[in-house]
Amino acid sequence: MFTGIILAIGSIAAIQPKGGDVRLTINTGKLSLRDANLGDSIAVNGVCLTAVELGNQHFCADVSNETLSCTTLNHATIGTPVNLELALTPTTRLGGHIVSGHVDGIGTLIEKKNDGRSIRLSFKAPDTLAKYIAEKGSICINGISLTVNSINGAVFSVNIVPHTLQETTLGIAEVGNQVNLEVDLLARYMERLMKGEKAAHPTSNVTLDLLQQSGFIK
Repeated sequence: MFTGIILAIGSIAAIQPKGGDVRLTINTGKLSLRDANLGDSIAVNGVCLTAVELGNQHFCADVSNETLSCTTLNHATIGTPVNLELALTPTTRLGGHIVSGHVDGIGTLIEKKNDGRSIRLSFKAPDTLAKYIAEKGSICINGISLTVNSINGAVFSVNIVPHTLQETTLGIAEVGNQVNLEVDLLARYMERLMKGEKAAHPTSNVTLDLLQQSGFIK
């Protein structure tokens, strides 16, 4: 588990194809790995990865095809900057919100404008995630815990204060960039709970509208 409070900006140092997926080597910048151990979880742009090799200023992690298919790590290249956070410890201050590092989808930055000393960023989320995003609720963007200022359909905005601009990769974000999104953990579980006993039974994607559109019924 993580808090969404970024500890350092690192970068992709190497991408090694390995047995059908990849192994990443990540330079950790100012992030100290002194207390890290093999097998520890480290969030990379909000993606929970397991350290399989540790150096003084780098670690390696294997990335499965599943993770590559649903996160922006699939488009990472040598030198790509990444936000880094070590996993929670019992004494960690929970300055953000509970973050699992399990990315729900990929969003796109569609607007960037000045707002006082902050910058307001607007993102388009996948339609399937819109129901989980609430005004003044929490969302994790590339591993960063942020508050949703407003939402309109699947488009939501956040304000980035100067400190966050300096200490995370959002400071260099440009319109059109894709980002990893993780919605509030509570929202996901609440939806499942609301199904009650129906959650134990598979649901069909076949609807009356789909049957009508396909010409099976009139």
